[in-house]
Amino acid sequence: MSAGGMPASKTVARESATKLDDRRTGTLKGCVSVASTLAAGRHFLQGDEACAEGAIAAGCDYYAGYPITPASEIMEHICRRFPALGGRVFIQMEDEIASIASVIGASWAGARAMTATSGPGLSLMLENIGYAIMTETPCVVIDVQRAGPSTGQATRPAQGDVMQARWGAHGDYEIIAISPWSVQEAYDETIRAFNLAERFRVPVIVLMDEGIGHLRENMTVSAQVPRFSRVKDSGRAPFGDAQVPPMPAFGEGARVLVTGSTHDAWGYRRTTSAQAQAQLVERFVAKVTDHLDEVELTHTHWCEDECLDVLLVAYGFSARSALGAIGQARAAGVKAGLLCLTTLWPFPAGAVRNLAQRSRQVVVPEMNRGQMLREVQRVAPGAVGCFRTDGELITAQEIWEMVRGRLTS
Repeated sequence: MSAGGMPASKTVARESATKLDDRRTGTLKGCVSVASTLAAGRHFLQGDEACAEGAIAAGCDYYAGYPITPASEIMEHICRRFPALGGRVFIQMEDEIASIASVIGASWAGARAMTATSGPGLSLMLENIGYAIMTETPCVVIDVQRAGPSTGQATRPAQGDVMQARWGAHGDYEIIAISPWSVQEAYDETIRAFNLAERFRVPVIVLMDEGIGHLRENMTVSAQVPRFSRVKDSGRAPFGDAQVPPMPAFGEGARVLVTGSTHDAWGYRRTTSAQAQAQLVERFVAKVTDHLDEVELTHTHWCEDECLDVLLVAYGFSARSALGAIGQARAAGVKAGLLCLTTLWPFPAGAVRNLAQRSRQVVVPEMNRGQMLREVQRVAPGAVGCFRTDGELITAQEIWEMVRGRLTS
């Protein structure tokens, strides 16, 4: 058994590798290939380091942040790498509020900008994340989750920020949140986060957890990486004559106002206009939900049977332990499969529904008290959860024991 709870079975390992090779091709439209900033081939990295390398490969040229465990290694790695790359700016801000504000400003100056934090810092950032949603500012926020509430356990694993990422900012909108389950995905999904942010002009949250952030394992870097370049057109309205309008940068000659208040297509405040408010909200939602084929990403393991005894739906480190539990279930003659959610928001309801319909039982293992379970139950009402919230990693053994108890009761 590996440190991540994955079974040593070569069959499982081979299937996992095949699925991940498939998912790395991506479906995001409008990307071009650019040379990797990291040597092609195999690398042995920590999840936080892979995340930083993914940001660099995606063209991140501005990072503002404040140190907070278990995300501090992202900032430290950026500090080491930026000077040698040239033309990239790192700044340590006085707190998380200043960090996200600086990132938003840098994005409007034309940068591909990001920050990284953990749960307490994400709480502080949420007002400005709401501002980024209203101003349609592309940026990336990495949240390496830890046990809470409040300061909680600074370096212990948890997955308690799932609902906060989706609903933390007030009002109606769609946001994109993705959750890597390996060091490889920490790299790949950070690249995809930047491309999604630029493609849809939204803040994208990468919901890592301490287990993935501090995990070390092999990953593969390709010679080329996909990159979506920001669409700019200083002659077109930057807030509304297209579903995803072009975004000029300050200093490039466009006449643009940027405000967190309800506004028209050119940024002028329209705070008493019902029509302006309705159009904004409708577009904020539709520009994501109309393109789910580009946003949603899941992968399956051991789901080829026509009917499954049990389907595990998991994400992040919990999915690694779930895959280990499936190895134990299969050894006991139980037809078990895993649906790993890489995209958490928008919730991939179709993928969950399709597999749940041919499964006798649906179990959602996670390191919280059922935040994703509630979403799964919308499309699979009989789903149950397997939770752990004591600051320790959920294990393959406890998931299997829970599943075995359900099947024999």
